Amino acid sequence: MDKIFISAKELSEIMDISLGHAYKLIKQMNNELKQSGYLVVAGKVPIAFFKKKFFGGVE
Repeated sequence: MDKIFISAKELSEIMDISLGHAYKLIKQMNNELKQSGYLVVAGKVPIAFFKKKFFGGVE
């Protein structure tokens, strides 16, 4: 089974940002998902949503 979530640590490595900033970005994305009616996992965000927000959904 493929991973569907990206963690703050992975996000910080991919984007070359601090771990604290990665957690802030994940919190923002999770708040947006919550407002749209989705359930969220603290400290993680769906990879597909991350790609959509930062890369326009491009692989």
